Amino acid sequence: MTLRGLFLLLLSLFTAPGFTAPPLVLAAASMQESLNAAADAWSARHHERPILSFASSSALAKQIDAGAPADLFISADEAWMDDVARHGLTKAGTRVSFLGNSLVLVAPATSAKTVAIRPGFPLARLLGNGKLAMGEVSSVPAGKYGKEALTSLGIWDAVAPHVAGADNVRSALALVERSEAPYGIVYATDAYASKGVKIVGVFPAASHAPITYPIAQLTASTSADAEGFRRFLISGAGKAIFKRYGFQPK
Repeated sequence: MTLRGLFLLLLSLFTAPGFTAPPLVLAAASMQESLNAAADAWSARHHERPILSFASSSALAKQIDAGAPADLFISADEAWMDDVARHGLTKAGTRVSFLGNSLVLVAPATSAKTVAIRPGFPLARLLGNGKLAMGEVSSVPAGKYGKEALTSLGIWDAVAPHVAGADNVRSALALVERSEAPYGIVYATDAYASKGVKIVGVFPAASHAPITYPIAQLTASTSADAEGFRRFLISGAGKAIFKRYGFQPK
């Protein structure tokens, strides 16, 4: 079938009488495994499986601000949801911060060393000539949390020249998985999802702002199932799924 033929077929299905378009969900990259599991559980309840798109929260917020059509947005921090809300693009009464996470230091799975993360710990010396993989510190939530933690611990200035900024947290994780960086800063849930890295240290919760994941329905939403899926995700059943993947339900 040609691409045009496929498009026409999909268009006919999506506009067929009685068809309920599945929700399009834009979600933080750190949610890939967990949100796919939640979508499967929702589908098992005889709903159309949601369409999921993952990227950094910053990239998704900018797409929404630019008019990208979607039904739900899940951000890895409050700031990017605030940005979308300031543009009047979230539906009133639908924003809920329903998950938490932890920030960890990871190394390739073959690494045997653990690191005591405390004020002044010698991360720059441990890096040597290597890079520290983390999200872009000016935009990607994991990078912003990471910079805040390193600053709080008094080592940001020493570590900053070593930083390899990535466009999302999973890209930072991949650098460590491939041993292109000896250390990386990611969420605990990313580390749990990877067989290629190990957690060598956990950043103190007090060293950075709380890591929270808000969800909201967007004003551009057209799927009749969007609100139902949002409610499922924030329900006890939905939170139980995320807990299995290392998130901290709120």
